[in-house]
This record gives sequence, C-alpha cells and structure tokens, in this order.
Amino acid sequence: MKTLAEYLSEAEMNHGHMCPGQVLGVRMAMLGCLEVEIDEPKAGKRLIVFVEIDRCAADAINTVTGCRLGRRTLKFRDFGKLAATFLNTETGRAVRVIALESSRDLAAASFGHLPTKKEQQLEAYKTLPDDQLFRWYPVSVNLPDEDRPGHPLSRINCEDCGEGINDRREVIKEGRTLCRGCAGERYYRKL
Repeated sequence: MKTLAEYLSEAEMNHGHMCPGQVLGVRMAMLGCLEVEIDEPKAGKRLIVFVEIDRCAADAINTVTGCRLGRRTLKFRDFGKLAATFLNTETGRAVRVIALESSRDLAAASFGHLPTKKEQQLEAYKTLPDDQLFRWYPVSVNLPDEDRPGHPLSRINCEDCGEGINDRREVIKEGRTLCRGCAGERYYRKL
C-alpha cells in the first residue's frame, strides 16, 4: 500500500478538496485493508467494500481501495454512519470499521492550539493512533452470487414499464413481475 501522505494527496485530487472526512476515510480504508490482509487493494476484484455514508469519506475509501459501483466492488448502504465493511472475497475475511464520535473531542483536546475545528480535526485524524479514531471488529458478510462482480446473472423485463431488471432485483406483486419503481419504490415522479 501507499503511504498516508500519498493517499491523502490522491484523495484530495479525486474529491476536490481536503477535509476531516477525507482523512478519516483514507485511514479507515487503510485499516480495513490491513485487517482483511489485502496489501494492494486496487489489484483485481478480491476486495468488496460496503460504505454506510454518502459523504466525503466514501470518496476517500474509493480512492484507497479502487472499489467502484460500476465494478460492483463498492456497495452503498444508506445507514448515515461513518462506517464501512471490508470483505476479502478470496478468504471470506471481513471487518467493519466505525469512526468514533469521541475523536472529535479528542481532536479539540489534542490540537486546541490550532485556530479552527477543521484544522484541529485534520491534524488529529492524520496523527492519532487507529484505536483512538476507530472501533473495528470481524464480521460475516453474506454476499449472494447476484451481488458479486461480473456479468449479470439474470435479466428480466418489468411487466409494467418494460424496462430491464438485472440480478434478481425484480419484485413479484399480485402475480406480476415488476421493477422496484413500478412496485411502489420510486424515488422520482414522472412529469
């Protein structure tokens, strides 16, 4: 793996700015990869990461791991938590890493001489030990075949809108095969 400084530089270029969330995301990804014994995260598709927040840290995790939605190696679960689970698909080893809320107070206490909260957090998150920033523990991840990287395992058309649905994401409602949108899970409204 690269150094923290190298990943931070890459993350800043990828995300467009440097912020405390970027530092936590980079450190989180480095720790997660280490814990699941992946030395070069961007090599192949043996690493799958589940991110639980759609904020700066998710971009940083993507930067370090190379995991992407389009490669089916980055999975988004909208739990609103600064947490991620790292799965080594070759060994089955997985770890969930969570950023500690106490790290904010620790940043202020450790680097209170710096003028802004952002500067305090940036410095703290770069230098404090992992166990003061994160909690992590091994987990088991059930990864169905249809969620693994590779070509779609199935494709069917929605009986209502006619749009194609990949990898068993269809819904059977009143005996009809529907996409999630037509089954009532739309996040949009046709105009």
